Amino acid sequence: MVCALRKGRHRNGELARKLEGITPKMLTQTLRVLERDGLVRREVFAVIPPRVEYELTELGQNLAGLLTQIRSWAEQHTPDIKDARAKAIAANEGEWAA
Repeated sequence: MVCALRKGRHRNGELARKLEGITPKMLTQTLRVLERDGLVRREVFAVIPPRVEYELTELGQNLAGLLTQIRSWAEQHTPDIKDARAKAIAANEGEWAA
């Protein structure tokens, strides 16, 4: 969710499309928690029908940067992790297979 908001403001429907498979209830609950924790700002526009937009706060932007770094690290080291996993499984005759 945080990474989906990284590039600016989004409406609820836009976020739902970006986060394929998320239920409307889970989307709403997650946005409320992120707003409560100061990571997301919610703005309601007084129009009919009401329009609501979400964006990251400075704190949320900071977190998004860290998540991007973690994702980059994981992508860079995936072959190493797969090799270590294969060696461990071979050494333990499938005990760790999952």
